[in-house]
Amino acid sequence: QVQLVESGGGVVQPGDSLKLSCTASGFTLDYYAVGWFRQAPGAEREGIICINERAEIKYLTESVEGRFTASRDNYRNTVYLQMNSLNPADTALYSCGAVGYCSDPVERYGYWGQGTQVTVSA
Repeated sequence: QVQLVESGGGVVQPGDSLKLSCTASGFTLDYYAVGWFRQAPGAEREGIICINERAEIKYLTESVEGRFTASRDNYRNTVYLQMNSLNPADTALYSCGAVGYCSDPVERYGYWGQGTQVTVSA
């Protein structure tokens, strides 16, 4: 099955860190950019960060700059989202999608996974 699989979510306390993984199944990520998105209950999906095939990062929202970063390991066919200084506003279902360029609109993303839940609560 050709898709992305997210993992690493969980319940953490404010101020904690968490690292999410996005692994490709059935295709190689080498030539794709990968974007991380999140959707909180009752809210629209929000783009967070995108990493291109050269591992260059583009933030899609200012709210995570300085706290979140992305990296990739093409050998493992995986992209990571490192999240630091988490706060309750970061609580959401996090998902990843593959795209040609980080400048592409969200409609161009594909191979979406089911997402992984991150809950930040005291």
